[in-house]
Amino acid sequence: MLAMADPPSAIDGTVGDAEVNKARHVSRLIPIEENVRETGFRQTVLASDLIFETNTDFQHLQVYSSPHFGRMLVIDGAMQITETDGASYNEMMAHVPLMAHAAPKRVLVIGGGDGYVLSEVLRHGSVECVDHVELDAGVMEACKKHFPWSAAWEDPRVKMHVADGAAFVRDAPDGYYDVVVQDSSDPSYLADDGVTYVPLPSGVLYSRDHFEHMRRILSEGGVFSFQAQCYTIPSELANIGRWRRMLSEEGMFGDVKYGTIPVSTYPMGQIGFLLCCKNKETGALHDAKMQIIKKRFEQMESKENKTKYYHPRMHRSCFDLPYAVENQIYDDKSFDP
Repeated sequence: MLAMADPPSAIDGTVGDAEVNKARHVSRLIPIEENVRETGFRQTVLASDLIFETNTDFQHLQVYSSPHFGRMLVIDGAMQITETDGASYNEMMAHVPLMAHAAPKRVLVIGGGDGYVLSEVLRHGSVECVDHVELDAGVMEACKKHFPWSAAWEDPRVKMHVADGAAFVRDAPDGYYDVVVQDSSDPSYLADDGVTYVPLPSGVLYSRDHFEHMRRILSEGGVFSFQAQCYTIPSELANIGRWRRMLSEEGMFGDVKYGTIPVSTYPMGQIGFLLCCKNKETGALHDAKMQIIKKRFEQMESKENKTKYYHPRMHRSCFDLPYAVENQIYDDKSFDP
């Protein structure tokens, strides 16, 4: 529990009952703390209640509630999503790649066991089928019970696969998917010695072999987007540049660029994605392409599917980065929005 001094006494007349009650309430809040050893950054989010807790087959899962952030999903001590600020990450992860594609019909979602990205994918009327692949069924079951977007799994267009994402991609047919969204965990973490990076099982989702299979299973004009860490952490910024170079080599993808997303409850307050398009034109952000995206967005909004964060101007501006960051990611000076 959060350590706090005892609240002042109201007997001396200096503090009212409301202030005493408020102090006592704060002392009962549950701190959810995360540290970024590499930068010395620490953040704490205070929860009011622990709603649900379990050990799945793979990890420790908790659902908290917060007066400001609503319900919050925490896995192995790391904040995954909150009701209040979850829209920025999940809407951008879904809508940027689907809007980049001219008419996405077949979509693959890897990870994202909370279901939020899936629910955003389903806003697009052109989508005919979605394969959702998640390794940990326990995450999906918990989120079905405790988060408001659980209806996504009931959509007849969705087929669930409790399976390994990398193996699923290896076995997928050539040219089948129009869009693939990979909402996976990080490939490694910093050990207690502050020097050694320990690989995680999800690291296979960031390998050259996996990326090559991604290109293979995409249709002509296909789009692959994946969670690509935080540029304010030096080692992660290096990863972003390395992945982009790998994905751009030998024509693997015609256009690869990094988009940034602010998320207040993620450490350092920022995360991003790499948008990888088989054809350069698919990823274009010129005025004619943006007019098409604007029209499609208006059609989506007219069906009372209003977004909270994503809109066409954000689609374009998310690729505008701090100059030093841009220079490190696009070290070949080939960035062309």
